[in-house]
Amino acid sequence: MSSDVGSPGGAGAADAERRAIETKLAAARTRLILDKPFLGALVLRLPMHASNPEWCPTTATDARAFYYNPEYIASLSLDQTQFMLAHEALHCALSHFARRQHRVKHKWDLACDYAINPLLIGEGLKPPPNALAMPAYKGMTAEEIYPLIDDNDASETLDTHAYDRDNQQGGSRSGTSEKDLDRQHKQTQSQQGESDAEQGATRSAQPGQADGADGGPGQPEPEPLTPDEQETLSVQWQQRLAGAAQQAQQAGKLGGEMARIIDHLLQPRLPWRMLLARYMTAVSREDYSYARPSRRAGDFIMPSLRSHQTDVVVAVDTSGSIKAAELEEFIGEIDALKGQVRARVTLLPCDAALCEGAPFRFEPWEGLRLPEAINGGGGTSFRPVFQWIDREGIRPDLLVYFTDAQGDFPPVEPAFPVIWLVKGQGKVPWGQRIQLN
Repeated sequence: MSSDVGSPGGAGAADAERRAIETKLAAARTRLILDKPFLGALVLRLPMHASNPEWCPTTATDARAFYYNPEYIASLSLDQTQFMLAHEALHCALSHFARRQHRVKHKWDLACDYAINPLLIGEGLKPPPNALAMPAYKGMTAEEIYPLIDDNDASETLDTHAYDRDNQQGGSRSGTSEKDLDRQHKQTQSQQGESDAEQGATRSAQPGQADGADGGPGQPEPEPLTPDEQETLSVQWQQRLAGAAQQAQQAGKLGGEMARIIDHLLQPRLPWRMLLARYMTAVSREDYSYARPSRRAGDFIMPSLRSHQTDVVVAVDTSGSIKAAELEEFIGEIDALKGQVRARVTLLPCDAALCEGAPFRFEPWEGLRLPEAINGGGGTSFRPVFQWIDREGIRPDLLVYFTDAQGDFPPVEPAFPVIWLVKGQGKVPWGQRIQLN
């Protein structure tokens, strides 16, 4: 873009370029509304602001608006502009701004882009150069992608995630960029004594433009969201996500992969530990007995609490898709719960066959632990666990299976309750499925 605004001709050319960019953005948004009504409805929720390129070299969002560098938009095709509009809208609709928690910001930002870009490419949108996309991450959520990213990955996201900062909760990238230091220095100078008159003079130097955070033209960099703002915006965007999905489904224009992700995000979810505790408590058998006591107890019949031992089978997938640390965490949770409900646990590690030495039995008063050496890493079949239960002729009160649900299932549902604690997006043919992450 031309920066010569000192002459009427220069100002006119700059205005023409600005109008052309605004027209391109409006056309891209309109095409999304017509061709991709789900994405278009989300994009409509974001006001568009030209921004200072020093903090927004491409595009950005703070979950409230769409920010763009005019020169970057000018370099894109109309198709690529659609992609960037939809990209920022999905960051908001999927509440990426509220889901980071303890995670390192740089890795989380990469995971969010790796989760979004394949969805948009699958919808037929054309990404600009340098958009992050890996086939291995297709269909995965940002939480699932995050642990797969190397801690030293120096890749950069295509856009700026302006709803967060490195010095917020969670980790940070090693070091601070020169741009961040420069911005902090200038903010400190401003706080120490930049007068209203000086600010007014700065604004008047660029007529028609807002001051940037670094003294240049364009929308200034927004402040990161507070926890209360994150919570409020997350609820708002979830409502917008549900409404846009419903309209698109009614129009028959919501793709299968996008529909699956949306269904996964909108279904009510509780932490897996809470759900597992609820199910294990439900199967523990405690009741009051009114049986007549011995003659020595007297003539009165008083209710007494009668407890039965609960038999729980715990199967763990050792095929290699579940990490050792995750297995230990799961076993620790079962150990804590089994003491509360007085459960006897039969442990069955299994990949394509039961682990050597299985079963491993633990009484209610014994600590549950994994065997020191578990042979695994091969294929996955869930049949050996159910075949062993059938051969033994037992009927457990509950079977809990920890797995990624990628394997060979028995064709018939058993006559006892089964809970699948699933890492990833795998489906189960029957039983109760609990999402691990």
